[in-house]
Amino acid sequence: MSEFILPNRPRRLRKTASMRELFKEQSLSLNDLILPIFVEEGAEDYQPINAMPGAMRIPEKRLAFEIERIAKAGIRSVMTFGISHHLNETGSDAWAENGLVSRMSRICKETVPEMIVMSDTCFCEYTSHGHCGILCANGEVHNDQTLVNLGKQAVAAARAGADFIAPSAAMDGQVKAIRQALDHAGFHNTPIMAYSTKFASAFYGPFREAAGTALKGDRKTYQMNPMNRREAIRESLLDEAEGADVLMVKPAGAYLDIIRDIRERSDLPLAAYQVSGEYAMIKFAAQAGAIDETNVVLESLGAIKRAGADTILSYFALDLAEQKILTA
Repeated sequence: MSEFILPNRPRRLRKTASMRELFKEQSLSLNDLILPIFVEEGAEDYQPINAMPGAMRIPEKRLAFEIERIAKAGIRSVMTFGISHHLNETGSDAWAENGLVSRMSRICKETVPEMIVMSDTCFCEYTSHGHCGILCANGEVHNDQTLVNLGKQAVAAARAGADFIAPSAAMDGQVKAIRQALDHAGFHNTPIMAYSTKFASAFYGPFREAAGTALKGDRKTYQMNPMNRREAIRESLLDEAEGADVLMVKPAGAYLDIIRDIRERSDLPLAAYQVSGEYAMIKFAAQAGAIDETNVVLESLGAIKRAGADTILSYFALDLAEQKILTA
């Protein structure tokens, strides 16, 4: 059989591994990744997170050791989440001068000063009801009273050394309120990474075990409807107008279209959060022998970056670093 004469043969550029690497349009490195960590106060030992195989709650007394380990592996940035045992209706421990939020940032920065520490700014881990702010008498979250407390939490984290404030409470006007609070306290150069498009997603399921939240019900009155594309874009553009320095889409994998939409409309750096449910699905499928974990992880992260994310929050970051699958 004679070969067809074809002027265009894209396979020519895939013929060898070196050639495929040369013409690869996207690349991944540890510099692209942020590692979320869970820190539990008062814990005596590491606590495995059953819904997230391989992930653990870090006892606060071991946080310095873990930050050194993370830095040694080549990771340059962490996002801190606290498991507090000082819960109340308002989550006031989150803005206490020596509360868990402040202690996490202080320990990380004193141990590895060059580590970029991002302080998740919310109240779900610090309130007795598990919601992200102050509750009204009717059970809804009071937006504007919560804004005041978010400002206090942000200032406390900045005073403790946090490099980034990362508000995830999904309150209207939270970026503006936090920016004003930071500036008033003299932290003009502390940037805000806004969870600017955050969906009310079922993919957060394992996070509830990881963070130990006491939530009953859902957060659909303040997090976004997963079916809304135009609103998703508008939410991020509003945060940009309020002074966000970095935008974020959360979750990532099921919302690649939103990442692309925002990338095309904003010149700000864009983060995406590969959330607990995305992590768990890959881990459990790999344990069942259904997929090759490493290749699926790299493909999923590559897809998020290809869609337009500049940086990715991923629970896989430490595995990829310690196994030398990715380097800085």
